[in-house]
Amino acid sequence: MSATIRPPMPVLKTTLYDKVWSWLIAVVAGLVLAVLALATVYVSSLKPPPVVAVPVELLEMPGGDDNGLPDETLRVDSPDPERADATSAEIQSAETDISETLETVLELSETATETAARQFEAGVQNAGQKGSSRGSGRRGLGMGPGVGGISREQRWFIRFSDREGLDEYARQLGFFGIELAAINPDGQVTILSKLGLGQPTVTVIKPDGGDQRLTMSWKAGERQKADRQLFERAGIRIGQDSRLMQVYPAATEDKLARLERDFNKLDAKQIKRTYFEVRSAGSGYEFVVTRQIPLEAKPRL
Repeated sequence: MSATIRPPMPVLKTTLYDKVWSWLIAVVAGLVLAVLALATVYVSSLKPPPVVAVPVELLEMPGGDDNGLPDETLRVDSPDPERADATSAEIQSAETDISETLETVLELSETATETAARQFEAGVQNAGQKGSSRGSGRRGLGMGPGVGGISREQRWFIRFSDREGLDEYARQLGFFGIELAAINPDGQVTILSKLGLGQPTVTVIKPDGGDQRLTMSWKAGERQKADRQLFERAGIRIGQDSRLMQVYPAATEDKLARLERDFNKLDAKQIKRTYFEVRSAGSGYEFVVTRQIPLEAKPRL
């Protein structure tokens, strides 16, 4: 009888394949952790994006009386609560009420002879702001029909250097987007734009009252002659009876208003004159406030 041969017992051990696979997994895991760490350091070192300020347009309502004071405000006696824009209740609006207009048309169809007289009465409605306002009731110091102060056209004096040539003067106008306009006696307006960039653009229009941009004109001096020379260089003859003026874009006007306000921290209604000067700045130009004259408050009578 032969002896039974038993198979050898299985032995568990780490093979070369297991060692290589474990090493690769460790390397990959290490690389992933390193990338995450570098990404964390990079993100934490980034600066937050700058906060972009919303541009605020400086609105003015110049006007007033020569004997007024800069701090005069409207007085509206009313039992309603006080509000900043309170106005008289008798102010009429140009808006037309559709229902009233329809009734008016029906009435006018019956009486044709009253059409012209009654058409202007249709749709008149109250546009006043109900409320009260604590003020002296006197008009503010200034010139014109507004709340108070002097308009920018009368208040601002801008100086371009007289020592610069015609080409340099044109480049300064073009840098700020300022256009030249010549108003003929018949009302036709010729505008030169894109000055200082070779041949300027010429536009001929009939004013319709919709353009509310700031306009400035020279009292006299070499710059008034330079404006005429720029028109002649563009091939446009300007008569001696034509009125020349500079037309400022809204962005440039707002920049001048901010420089004026930051010079002495005065409200526009308190300023009589502000003098600006154009100077070189890097590859361009800039406006600088050189002097400012405040309105002198007059004693109350």
